[in-house]
Amino acid sequence: MLVPFRDLLAETDRSAVGAFTCYDLEVAAAALGAAADRGRGVILLLGNASFVAPDGELLLAALLAAADASGARACVQLDHCGDLGVIEAALRQGAGAVMADGSSLPYAENVAFVRRAAELAAATGAGVECELGGIAGDEDVAEAVAAGALTEPAQAADFLASSGAHCLAVSIGNVHGDYREPPSLDWLRLGAIRARVAHPLSLHGASGLPEPMLRRAIGAGIAKVNVNTELRRAYLDATADRLGEARAKANVAALHVAQTAAVRRVVSDKLAVLAGD
Repeated sequence: MLVPFRDLLAETDRSAVGAFTCYDLEVAAAALGAAADRGRGVILLLGNASFVAPDGELLLAALLAAADASGARACVQLDHCGDLGVIEAALRQGAGAVMADGSSLPYAENVAFVRRAAELAAATGAGVECELGGIAGDEDVAEAVAAGALTEPAQAADFLASSGAHCLAVSIGNVHGDYREPPSLDWLRLGAIRARVAHPLSLHGASGLPEPMLRRAIGAGIAKVNVNTELRRAYLDATADRLGEARAKANVAALHVAQTAAVRRVVSDKLAVLAGD
C-alpha cells in the first residue's frame, strides 16, 4: 500500500529503508514482493530519464498502481531531477516524493531550487530529498568513476533548514555505478553531518559497497539506501540466460518471470542487510 515518504523514513531505527530503481514492472514486482516477504517498507525509484522518456508518465502511473496494490508499505519517488517543471508534473501525477537535485548549482541556487521544490511538494504532502556536495557517476549507467565533491558538514543543517527538504543525500566518497578504486567512505565526515542534522540521511551508490561498509553506514545514521546497478545486472544476466529459450518458444511471460525472480533475490538480500539481519 502507498504510504508517505516521511513515514517510511521515520520507521528506521538502526536500520534503513531500501530504495530500488524501477525501469519496468518486473523490477517493481521484485522489489514489492521481497519487501512484503520481509515485512519491510520500500521505495520505488523512477529515474528522471525514465519519466521524461516517451510514455514515462504511464510508467509512473503503473508504479503507483503496483505499490498501492502491494502488501508492502511503499512510496514512489522521482529520482535525481533538476527541472522544476518535471518535478511538478510528477507530483501532479501522484509521486510520493521527489529527489530535487540542485547539487551542480552554487550553494545559494541549490537552496533556492530545493526550496521551490519543497513548496510544490507541500501542496500534495509529498516528501523532498536533496543533495549537498556531488555524488559522481550516472545512476542509469554503470561506469567506473571517482568520488565527487563531498558534503560540507558545517553547511548541512543550514541547507536543510533553508530549503525545507525532508532528507539529505550525502556525498562521503560514494558514487553512482562502479567505483574506479575500492570504495572508501569518509566516516568522520558522516559522523560530523549526523551530529549537526536531525533529518534522515540518504546514501546513493550502495550497489558497489561491500556489506560490512553498508552496515557501518547504517549504524552511523544512514536511513535510506539507493540501489540500482546490482538490480540491472541481475535483470540483464537473467535476460541473457533465458532469452534463447524464450525466443525459441516465443514465451515472453517466462522471460519476465526469470527477470523478476533474479531481481527479487538481489532485493531480498539487500533488505536483509538494511534491516540488520
